[in-house]
Amino acid sequence: MKPIKWVLLTVLLNVGATSIANDSQSKAGEKAMEGFAAVAELHVVDCLLPSQVRQLGRRTYLTPRRPIRTTAGDCSLRGGEFVAYDRADYKSALKVWMASAEAGDAEAQTNVGEIFERGLGDAPNYEAAIIWYEKAAAQGYARAQFNLGTLYEQGLGVVRDNLAALNWYRGAWGIAEDDVVFASAAEREREALRAQLEKTVQEKNAQVDLLRKRLTELQEKLNLSTQESAEAQTESLTLKSLIAQLEDQRQESRARLNALPKQKQQSDSLAATGPRTRQPQTSEPEAQLLDVGPGRSYKNLELGAYYALLIGNAHYGELDDLNTPLSDVARAKEILEDRYGFTVFTITDGDNIEVMRAINDLYEVVGEDDNLLLFYAGHGNRLSTGGTETGYWLPANAEAPPRNTFWVANEFVTGHLSRVKAKRVLVVADSCYAGLLSTEPSFLLVGDDGPQYSNLDFLRFKLGKRSRLLMSSGGDRPVLDGGGGSHSVFARAFLDELESNADLLPGPELYLRIRDRVELAAAEVDFDQQPEFKTIKAAGHEVGDFFFVPAALR
Repeated sequence: MKPIKWVLLTVLLNVGATSIANDSQSKAGEKAMEGFAAVAELHVVDCLLPSQVRQLGRRTYLTPRRPIRTTAGDCSLRGGEFVAYDRADYKSALKVWMASAEAGDAEAQTNVGEIFERGLGDAPNYEAAIIWYEKAAAQGYARAQFNLGTLYEQGLGVVRDNLAALNWYRGAWGIAEDDVVFASAAEREREALRAQLEKTVQEKNAQVDLLRKRLTELQEKLNLSTQESAEAQTESLTLKSLIAQLEDQRQESRARLNALPKQKQQSDSLAATGPRTRQPQTSEPEAQLLDVGPGRSYKNLELGAYYALLIGNAHYGELDDLNTPLSDVARAKEILEDRYGFTVFTITDGDNIEVMRAINDLYEVVGEDDNLLLFYAGHGNRLSTGGTETGYWLPANAEAPPRNTFWVANEFVTGHLSRVKAKRVLVVADSCYAGLLSTEPSFLLVGDDGPQYSNLDFLRFKLGKRSRLLMSSGGDRPVLDGGGGSHSVFARAFLDELESNADLLPGPELYLRIRDRVELAAAEVDFDQQPEFKTIKAAGHEVGDFFFVPAALR
């Protein structure tokens, strides 16, 4: 039997240990709650600001409440109203914007269209999205016109039509139909559509002839037969119905074929399927077209300042470590600062709050005429919710799937890209499932031959438009961590091309330079990896572009 003192001491130690453990758990819980609160304030929300009290002479009145997109923290500080717990519900988001949309505000109408297109917790309603986009497009709102173009390019809510898509893009771009920038792309799509429709008409002709022949044979048999067959009568009716359907389809294809112009039209008006009210820009002196504000310049043309946020996560608490992200970030920083004159911010092995705060803080740094490159290298993942795939960047404190508590959702990134003031933004994402950051189509103008116009034409029609672009190491699939020495195969190609470049380099051209390199390097280790270059429409893209300009040329 143990002495009484020893028993009492043991009890006291156990009680003390339990108290210390409980206290430690309590502090950990408090820290976790503080972290969750900080993250909640960083999310971009649809916010209704309160009415303003204004004075007009002796009369005092209240202005309507104003919808904006800002962070939850900013909305709270300004006395605004937002939905805290069901932001994925499209009805909550619509409530913020619908009044302004119905009053005719083009930006609000476009936001409503984007809510319907994205679904937000429900199936996308492309038909409703088109209605609201068309309302805003009729007012010449470029973002709505561009959004309509992407729906025509993908065939969502409308018959897929690349020519109509190009026409909407042209309207958003603000150029004439016969401009050299658009001529080759439009002619290519027009001829492709013509060939497709001619083939369709020929196929329908053959099908109709075959069915008519079969119907004639069947009717002859019925005429010779003394006894009518129920099966034969049913087949005869079915054949007649099929012939009628095919003839309708053939007539529709013929009508679309006849509507195509026989030669290039010298007209400033857009086709019936394109914007009808937006007036294209007229010719102006080059200096006026290219003057987009203070900052860095190229051939005496103002381009704005250049900023980059580089995020590299290699060491993880609960996931396998990666080999290359830190090397990728280090080399990217050197090239961007020394060769291109970027102001560079870096986050390495950052947790979710560090990553999210860094993205949020860009709002206070980057100006309206500036350029922003957001580079991410690290783990990525996806989860299926509500029938849609959602992509994530995984910070250093990420838990193993399916626990996504500390994961950084694509929705967070796109929300802040729509809020940041930069004119031009390029996201370069080197992670698994990075392509999920955008579900939009690639550019029609980015063919295998690359752009068919000069860099000055690029600048003339692109610099004045906002761009939100994604260059990803792969689509909705895993990608290689290594394969490029101390870099991933994608980062190696991306950085090599930037380092060797000596002229103004548009984003589409950079993509075309690295695409084949990545595919070939991955194939050498029996891996299928295909980089993608897309728009991030939900972030406010307006047919702009991103340009890398070596400092030596400025």
